[in-house]
Amino acid sequence: MNNKPKLVVVGNGMAGIRTLEELLAIAPDMYDITVFGNEPHPNYNRILLSPVLAGEQEFKDIVLNPLAWYDDAGIHLRMGCAVTKIDRVRRLVIADDGSSTPYDRLLLATGSTPFILPVPGKDLKGVISYRDIRDTETMIETARVKRHAVVIGGGLLGLEAANGLKLRGMDVSVVHLADWLLERQLDTTAGQLLQRSLEQRGLRFMLGRTTAEIVGNEAGEVAAVRFKDGETIPAELVVMAVGIRPNTSLAEAAGIYCNRGIVVSDALQTYDPRIYAVGECVSHRGVAYGLVAPLFEQAKVCANHLAQMGIGRYQGSVLSTKLKVTGIDLFSAGDFMGGEQSEEIVLSDPAGGVYKKLVIKDDQLVGACLYGDTTDGAWYFKLLKEGRKLGDLRDHIMFGESSVGDGGVQGQSRANTMQDSDEVCGCNGVCKGTIVKAIKDKGLFTVDEVKKHTKAASSCGSCTGLVEQILLSTVGSSFQETPKTKAVCGCTDRNHGEVRKAIRDHKLLTHKDTYAFLEWRTPNGCATCRPAINYYLLSTWPHEALDDPQSRFINERAHANIQKDGTFSVIPQMKGGVTNASELRRIADVADKYAIPMMKVTGGQRIDLLGVKKEDLVNVWSDLGMNSGHAYGKSIRTVKTCVGIEFCRFGTQNSTQMGIDLETMLANMWSPHKVKLAVSGCPRNCAEAGIKDVGVVAVDSGWELSIGGNGGIKTEVAQFLVKVKTPEEVKEYTGAFLQLYREEAYYLDRTVHYVARVGLEYIRQKVVADAANRKALYERLLYSLAGLPDPWTARIKGAQQREFIPLKVVA
Repeated sequence: MNNKPKLVVVGNGMAGIRTLEELLAIAPDMYDITVFGNEPHPNYNRILLSPVLAGEQEFKDIVLNPLAWYDDAGIHLRMGCAVTKIDRVRRLVIADDGSSTPYDRLLLATGSTPFILPVPGKDLKGVISYRDIRDTETMIETARVKRHAVVIGGGLLGLEAANGLKLRGMDVSVVHLADWLLERQLDTTAGQLLQRSLEQRGLRFMLGRTTAEIVGNEAGEVAAVRFKDGETIPAELVVMAVGIRPNTSLAEAAGIYCNRGIVVSDALQTYDPRIYAVGECVSHRGVAYGLVAPLFEQAKVCANHLAQMGIGRYQGSVLSTKLKVTGIDLFSAGDFMGGEQSEEIVLSDPAGGVYKKLVIKDDQLVGACLYGDTTDGAWYFKLLKEGRKLGDLRDHIMFGESSVGDGGVQGQSRANTMQDSDEVCGCNGVCKGTIVKAIKDKGLFTVDEVKKHTKAASSCGSCTGLVEQILLSTVGSSFQETPKTKAVCGCTDRNHGEVRKAIRDHKLLTHKDTYAFLEWRTPNGCATCRPAINYYLLSTWPHEALDDPQSRFINERAHANIQKDGTFSVIPQMKGGVTNASELRRIADVADKYAIPMMKVTGGQRIDLLGVKKEDLVNVWSDLGMNSGHAYGKSIRTVKTCVGIEFCRFGTQNSTQMGIDLETMLANMWSPHKVKLAVSGCPRNCAEAGIKDVGVVAVDSGWELSIGGNGGIKTEVAQFLVKVKTPEEVKEYTGAFLQLYREEAYYLDRTVHYVARVGLEYIRQKVVADAANRKALYERLLYSLAGLPDPWTARIKGAQQREFIPLKVVA
C-alpha cells in the first residue's frame, strides 16, 4: 500500500511542471503525484509557439517533458482533463469527467487567460486568441485557405503572430492602441525602428487605432474589422493579442483569496496552508508576472517548501526583457524611459539597425533599452541589479563590456571573462558556474545536452549562442556543434551552405554587400554571423575580399591568446619545433625585460610566454624578431615533428625538414577552425600524427597521409587518405585537402566534422583520384597564401593601431 502523501498539480504548463522538476531534484520520493492538464499534450514550451507558426519548428520540437518523463518520474498524468472544483473540506479535486482525486498538498498552476476585447463580433468564427498550440494550429490551417488577417495588439505575441501569418502567405495588418510597438518594453525610438524593419517585410501597421466592431458575414464568419473612426478593413482571420489575465476562477470558486491573481506569501502559499500556487495565476506582493524567469524563480521556492525544507523565500523579481522579435534582438531593463532626474546616453544608428539608450541616475545605471545589438544586455542588467557606482566606467559604458576589459565583441571572449556567478540564462536563472560544472561532471559536448541537464537556453533560446561559447571554451576542440543545416544565426534564415554559395556565385566581396544581397535582418550582422561571413569572404575571394578585423574573435584581432586574468599568451613560430641559440637568447631576454611570469614548452613543440601585458605585445614581438606562431587563430597552428632520419636510428625519412617545408607552405593560412599537422619519421609515430588534422608518417618507400584526426577530450583517430613517394607529393596532397576543407567546410567545423559530413570517399575522389582537380586545389591554396604578411610584423609596422582604444563620450 502506498502511504506517501498525495500532491495534486492543477496545470500541466511550464510553471507547474518546473516546480515538479525542482521538487523531484531535492525530494524525489516524497509524494505520490497527479497532474491535471486541460490540453491533450504533455508540457511544451509556449515561448516557442511562434517558430511553430512560422514553420521553423514542429510541435514535437518544443515539447519540454515527453510522456516518458512523467512515466519515469512516477507521475500520474491526466491529459485533456480539466479540474472543475476544489473541495477544500474533504481535500478533493473534482474533474470534468466526474472523478475525484484526494490531495494532501495542492499546487495551482492554472496560468492565465487571454483578454478578449468586449466588442460586437468577438464571438464570430475566425476570431481567436494566441495562447496555445490549438490557436497556432488554427492559424496555420486558416492561412492555407484565407488571405486577409488582422492582428489586434502590437505586443510581443501580436508581432510574432503577424510575422508567422505573413510567412505563411497572408496579408497582415497589425492594429495597436498605443503610438508605438512594444510600448512596455521599448521606448519610442526603438519602437519606431522595429516598426520600420517589420514594414520592410510586408507587415502593415495601424497605430493609435481603437477597434469598434468585428463585422461578420451571413455564415457567421469574420469578414472585416471596423474602427472607431469609421474605417473598415477586410479580415478573414482576427487574432486577439491584447493581454492576459490571471486564471483565478477555480481558486475563487473554492473560496481562496484572490486579488488580481491568487494571493500568495513569500513561500508561494495561499491563504489555505495546504494549497500553493505558482505562475501567471499568482499575485505576489500585488504583482502578477507574465515572463518566464519570475515563474521559474517561484517554482524553485515553492518546491523547497513542498519538500518541507522551509528555507526559501520569493521576494519578487527584478525584471529585464530580452526578446527576439522575428529575428530582431531587443533588450530592456529598469527605468528605460528615463525622466527629469536622470541622464541619458544614446547611440543611434538607424541605417545600421542599432539603437542603444542607457539611463543614469546618481551615477548608477537605472535603465537600458537596446535594439539590434543586445550583446551587452546581461552586463547592463548586472550593473543595474548591483546598483554600483559607475565612476570612470561612465565614459565608455555605452561601448559595452569589451571596452572595459579586453573581452572583445564575440561570445567566446565574453564567455571566458564571465564570473561563475554571472547569469547566462535569465529565463531559468542559470549561472555560468552551473553550466561549466554540468559540462565537466556529466561529460557534455553539445548544446542540446547542456539544455537537458541545466535548462539553460531551453526557454526563449536567446542565450543559446552564449551557452555554445561556454561549452566551446570548456571542452575546446571536443565541442560538437549543432549541424549547420539550420540558419547561420537570427539575422537570416539561410544556412552556412547557402551563404557560402551566394558569396561564390555572386562574387560578394564585403560584409555590406553580403548582408544586403542576402537580405540580412540586421545590416551589420551579429557576433555569431560576422566571424563566419568574414572567413567565407576571405577564403572564397583571396586578395579581393575585404578583411574586417572587428569581425574576428578577440584572439585573432590581438594576434595573441587572451588569458583569464586579461594578460596574453605569446607563442612565436618555430617551424617543425626547431629553434636555435639566437632565438632562445632573444626569448630569454624578452622574458627578463618584460617580467614575463611563466615560459612553458607546449604540446606543439613551441615556447609559450604567458602573462604578457596588452600594452607590451607589440614591443615583445619586435624584440623577439620572430614570426607569429598563430597559436590563437582559426588557422594553421603547428606542424609537430620528430627528428627523423637525421638523428634517430629508426628514422626512414627526413621528417623534420618535411615538417618545416609544410609549415613554411601553410604560413598565415586562415581556416574554418584550427589546423594541426604532424610528421613522424617512422611508423613508431613519435609526433602523434594519428590524431592530427593532417598526419604524415614516413615509411621506407615514402609517406602515408591521414586526415581528420583530433586530440582533446574526445579523441578522433585520423583516417588513411593516400600513400605517396616524394616530399613534393606530400605538399601537394596536403595542400589540396586543406584547400578543399577551406572552401567547403562550415565555419567552426574541425576537419573531423567536415570529413564526417562529406565522407572520406568524396575527399579521396576530389584529392586522390582526380589529379587535375588536386592540382587545381593546390594551386588555389598557394595563390591564396602568396604574399600574406606575418601579422606580428604588420602590427609592428603600424597596422590596426587603434585596436582596443576605447572611445570617449563627450558631454
